[in-house]
Amino acid sequence: MSGADPGLYGPASVTWQCHGDPVMWIAGVRALYLQALHPRAVRAVLENSDFRRDAWGRLLRTADFVGTVTYGTTDAAERAGARVRSIHRSLSATDPATGERFPVDDPELLLWVHCAQIDSFLHILRRSGVPLTPAQADRYVDENRVNARLVGLDPAGVPAGTAALAAYFDAVRPGLAAGPDARAVDEFLRRPPVPPLLVPGRNVLWRPVAALAYGSLPAYAHQLYGRPAPPPRTVTRHLRLTGTLLRSIPAGLRWQLPPGHILKAIQRMGPGSRPSAYTLRTSAAILVRPGRA
Repeated sequence: MSGADPGLYGPASVTWQCHGDPVMWIAGVRALYLQALHPRAVRAVLENSDFRRDAWGRLLRTADFVGTVTYGTTDAAERAGARVRSIHRSLSATDPATGERFPVDDPELLLWVHCAQIDSFLHILRRSGVPLTPAQADRYVDENRVNARLVGLDPAGVPAGTAALAAYFDAVRPGLAAGPDARAVDEFLRRPPVPPLLVPGRNVLWRPVAALAYGSLPAYAHQLYGRPAPPPRTVTRHLRLTGTLLRSIPAGLRWQLPPGHILKAIQRMGPGSRPSAYTLRTSAAILVRPGRA
């Protein structure tokens, strides 16, 4: 609607069109797997939260943050970022190798978490069949420097395209490891504790999601975790089938789930703002404005 606040991204962005895709849940789990390979980052999580008892809450809070930043008003997104920065500013953790204390809002850690998340989102979207061109993929990475700013990073130091993102991972790979903390995360994601009556449901619904997320990790991550993964072609085929199945569920039904960021955004911006990654296939006009990082 004319005059409505599009927020920090808006319908003209790749991010707006893609973040409503249901495979984002698989991407979120992949991000957890990848983030856990940074010894300091995973130590900061485990030392400052009861991950084993509140992993679902953490995943939902992350999804809520991404939804607010993507589809909320400018004020709502800025307030969400301020809350995250305030929480991180008050926390510290112990380096598992040296025993020294370090702040959770260390820019190195924030950058790792950001890059692992954006890489996972983009990787799962494309591998599951979302038709992003190389230019649109670069645009997605660039747009999400807005997200990086909200958590406390200087956007100028954050990768602004897929090549820069790949170079970042090449640079940090030597420092990655799957120590006890990472293996605890892996064990949880493979077999999250649930009441006995829900175990069959967990095995049917959750295990395939976790397996796809793990299988989609880069080969070096499989080597660090010490667990093999299916052949890449098999993982890609399963991701495409899963993406097709999830996208067959009417979007209006999927978006009814709380907290309803997308439906609120459509009400605010009008029906033409309805997000769909497939809009990107037919309309280059979606990329008409520069990123707002």
